[in-house]
Amino acid sequence: MNKGHAELCSSPEWAAHLQHDVLPVAVARADLGKRMLEIGPGPGAATEWLRNEVEHLMAVEVDADAAALLAGRYAGTNVEIVHGSGAALDFADDSFDSAASFTMLHHVPTAALQNRLLAEVLRVLRPGGVLVGSDSLPSHALHAFHQDDVYNPVEPAAFLIRLQTLGYVDITLGVHQGLTFSAHKPLPEEEGA
Repeated sequence: MNKGHAELCSSPEWAAHLQHDVLPVAVARADLGKRMLEIGPGPGAATEWLRNEVEHLMAVEVDADAAALLAGRYAGTNVEIVHGSGAALDFADDSFDSAASFTMLHHVPTAALQNRLLAEVLRVLRPGGVLVGSDSLPSHALHAFHQDDVYNPVEPAAFLIRLQTLGYVDITLGVHQGLTFSAHKPLPEEEGA
């Protein structure tokens, strides 16, 4: 991640933006339950807000340094940090009531790897569980901002089809200054319907 990008993502202003403008909108229709999985917390801007919405928050972070910093920050709380990849989760099927992905999907280098991550999240959600999240919309300005970074934004219409193809149901996308989404794992009676 380039220096400017890293500074923004770890700034109090970015955390305030996520916590006041993005997270409440993204989770407004969702029942988060007791156990949530957060994929790609980075510096933890969303983690701090999410941990107050559930009894237990498990966060999986691919960057070892970021995972170590978060583990120290949240030691002794209801947050558990794991260093690992969202595309290869080390959890049993149906382990979580909800999952979250906030402004990180565009850092996953390919659509195939994004799909693998989304499929893994679906696998570990309980039937009826929900994935909530947000991401930025593709733009030239964001492409320039991500110079020397991975920048693979999701296109909303294609993202809807990708979620459906992977098996998610009851999908809601919001497109305004960014993309917000919620998508559910089908209940047994909904599968194949």
